[in-house]
Amino acid sequence: MIKVVVQDNESLDKALKRFKKKYEKAGILKEFRKRQFFSKPSVEKKMLKERAIRKAKRIIDEENI
Repeated sequence: MIKVVVQDNESLDKALKRFKKKYEKAGILKEFRKRQFFSKPSVEKKMLKERAIRKAKRIIDEENI
């Protein structure tokens, strides 16, 4: 659970900004989206492999420019 204690004389905007940073750093939204749908382990491996191939191609293309 993420907790943000609002300091004396601190604006609500600053406290909200600190909360958002902690929220992003904890990866809660990413984990939620990942668990939203079940995918078989074989499908996950295939997706990871395809992502690695795309990333490698992108790196090679950037080096050739």
